[in-house]
Formats: sequence, structure tokens, C-alpha cells
Amino acid sequence: MSEIERVAAAFEQKDYRTASELLKKLYKTSPQDPWVQLYIGRLQEVSGKVEASEKIYRQLLRGTTIPKVLAQARQGLQRLEEKEKQKRQQALALAKADPRNAEPGILVLEPVSAEAKPQAAKNLARIMNTDPYTARLLLPSQGWRAYRTGAIGELQVYSQELLKAGIPNFCASLAEVNKINVFRVCYFQSVSPQATVICKNEAEQIGVLSFNWSEVSQRVEALLPVFEQIVEYNLSRNEVERKESTQDYAHFCDLHLPNRNSILRLNSFTYEFQQGVELTAAAEKPTDHITNRLYWNNLIDLLKQKLPNATVWSNFFLFAETVQDYPELLRRVKPHIDLFRREPTDWDPAFQLYSALVFVKNRRK
Repeated sequence: MSEIERVAAAFEQKDYRTASELLKKLYKTSPQDPWVQLYIGRLQEVSGKVEASEKIYRQLLRGTTIPKVLAQARQGLQRLEEKEKQKRQQALALAKADPRNAEPGILVLEPVSAEAKPQAAKNLARIMNTDPYTARLLLPSQGWRAYRTGAIGELQVYSQELLKAGIPNFCASLAEVNKINVFRVCYFQSVSPQATVICKNEAEQIGVLSFNWSEVSQRVEALLPVFEQIVEYNLSRNEVERKESTQDYAHFCDLHLPNRNSILRLNSFTYEFQQGVELTAAAEKPTDHITNRLYWNNLIDLLKQKLPNATVWSNFFLFAETVQDYPELLRRVKPHIDLFRREPTDWDPAFQLYSALVFVKNRRK
């Protein structure tokens, strides 16, 4: 009986200690032998070293032509995948058993580099039971993708698996999102030495809030569409049609105060530029649209000066496009947006959710 046959016999008898001793000797003399590599992979598998075992099996599939080795390497990968599924099902069952995990939430995929995307796509496909081509399309290169909604306990199970597989992501419950205070800023009353704003709370009450600039951890900036009803004549139907069209975009800027669990929200359409801190703008009419845009630019320049080290988040658009696939979730998010809307739009809760998720993610650090 050859040494490799003795190894195989030891595995048949589940005598892994003997198998390990024999493999150590064989590895010294024949480290590249496919059979030696295969049984090392099996030894790693039974020892619970999943990643090391999977790596060896995959290397064998790429680097050997021995049919029996290839067949056993494939079987090894299938066993690993089946064990992974069983562990996931057990984790999901435990998560569902706890009522605290039933709160609705969202799972967000973060950007993946071009170099890491091929393997990340395979891992995503395996974990989420989809094909690699579809999985690759789902992995963002820039910005965030709203990927999945559901009970937060279930999402946390998937999130942990994806992180172990090298796929950056995070999840948050709506409870976390909705607990953040949002104050809509009317104007800055002063900016030095402290900042003081006149603002509205959720109950539309106007008050005064003062804070140190050092309290602001980050800014979140975005453009939200402003819709107007337009009238068009449909020649084919010979009738007048009314429809909504994007006429402009409102600039938004959120200042995050994590220690106060609060967001200060500024909006170019509702900020009272003629009040409080003077913001100069070279235009003829102080109320025209161009002047307000200049005022807003000056306000942002002021914030940049006061917050040179604050992180700026401005990649809202991809997230907004993907999260609108989950209207039921968005309906449970209060927008805190002061824009005139003839009808509700998903853009408003999408921005609130994006800013709140940035807030939650930063606070966890």
C-alpha cells in the first residue's frame, strides 16, 4: 500500500491524526502533488478551516487534469457549500425566533473595486443563490446600492456572511433611522465663535439651537428634483394632457451632530437668505432665482471654511435610484423635507434614508 493510499484509508476510518502525520511527511517530499494537496484540503475541511480548504479545492480545479482529483475537489466544494447553507439556515431560524429581530430594515452594498469584483460576484452569487453575471451587475463601483429589505435579524445574518466573503456592506433597522432628530434650518443667526441656527422641529415649532463646529462630523449634500405640472397637447389622442415634469433641483445639505443624535437640514429653496448671517451675492434683484443660487454657494463656502475636516457625502443618486425599488420601506420613512409637492415623491424619503444611514454608519465607528 502506497503512502497516499494509507492517507486515503485513514480518512475512510476517520483517523485524522494518522492522516495528518502521513501528510506532513508527504508534503516535505511532494508538496505540489495533486493528491497530497487534495487530502490537505480535506484535512482542513474536517478541521473546520473552511477558507483554507476552499482555497485548495479551487486551486486544484484550476491547476490539475487528474479526473479523480478534480471530481473529489468538486465534491469538497459542494460539501462546504452545503455546510454553509445549513449554518445560514440555523442562524436565520435563531434570528426569526427573537421578536426584537422582526423590525424592518435595509441591507446596503458598498463599492467594490474592479480588481475584487470577479471574486466578490461569485461569492455574492453563492450566498444569495443567484448567478455570477447578475451578482456582478449588482455590485456597485461607486456609491451605495440598496440591495435588500426585510426583518433586521435576517439581514444581519446575510450581512455577516457577505462581510466574511469580502463584500463590503452594512444593514440598519428603520428604528435606528427614525430615532434621529431632524431640525430644518431657517437661517444661521451667528457662526462665531459658536454657530446658532433658527430652525424647526418635527412639530413645526421654531426654536434656537447652538452648537460648536467641532460637533459636526460630516456633511451630506444632494440635489432633489422639483416638479411642476405642465400641459401638453397629444396629437394622436387629440386631447390635452397634464403631467409632472422636473423644472428645477433643490440643493440640500445636512450637518450631522452625532453626540446630539441630530441632523441639521439646510435647503436652498427654504433657507431665509435675507435673515441672520449676511451672505453677499452680486445680482440685481435679491429675490430672483440666480441670486438665491449665489447665496447658497456662499453658504456652502462658509460651511467649508468652518468644517475643513468634516467628511462630505454626495453620492446620493445611485442609492436613490436603487432604493426606489422598495416603496413599502420608503413609506415608513418620514422625509422631513420642506418642498411643495402636489403629490408625494420617493425622492424625499430616499434622501432622508440616505442621510440617516450615513449618520448610523458613522456613529457605529
